[in-house]
Amino acid sequence: MVHPLGRTSMGRQRIEIRRIDNKERRQVTFTKRRGGLFKKASELALLTGASVAVVVFSPAKHVYAFGHPSVDAVLRSYASVPREAAAVAPVPVHGGGGGEDVDLLGLRLAADDTGAQVAAEHARMRDVAARIVQAKAGRRFWWEADVDALGEAELPEFITALKKLRDNVGRHANALLAPQPPPLPLQQKQRRRR
Repeated sequence: MVHPLGRTSMGRQRIEIRRIDNKERRQVTFTKRRGGLFKKASELALLTGASVAVVVFSPAKHVYAFGHPSVDAVLRSYASVPREAAAVAPVPVHGGGGGEDVDLLGLRLAADDTGAQVAAEHARMRDVAARIVQAKAGRRFWWEADVDALGEAELPEFITALKKLRDNVGRHANALLAPQPPPLPLQQKQRRRR
């Protein structure tokens, strides 16, 4: 194999699979092969839709993890780990190649927090919709709702809906008022089709 600068390289060689004695070469090999392992795991998950979790402990006692959809999701689906046990020793985990440390426990707690906030917002929106329906009480259209019956939480939503309605009506009116091109005579229509 010829190197671009004229030197020859050894190319891709088959190596004997055994422990590498040189510490620096061992670290370089670990880093490269870890990346390759994560890439293969990612490809496996992408191609087959499989749930994949790979956790690697380095000789320097670092933890590297890759998971699809996430390591936690895969582990939770196959092994029930109580939340208290998971919270005992948060371990910084290195991502699959970004080079930055990730606090899985912190991310898990943040995700749980966000999920709780989303659920609370969904419940609030259902309550707002129910109150608007209640304020409508027998009226034909939702915009005829009794505004006095709406609370502080419902009024901003009602105002937003009214603004959307106004914009849609304005757009529709402009489309109706826009000058229409005169109809083409029959001969011109037939020429355009050809």
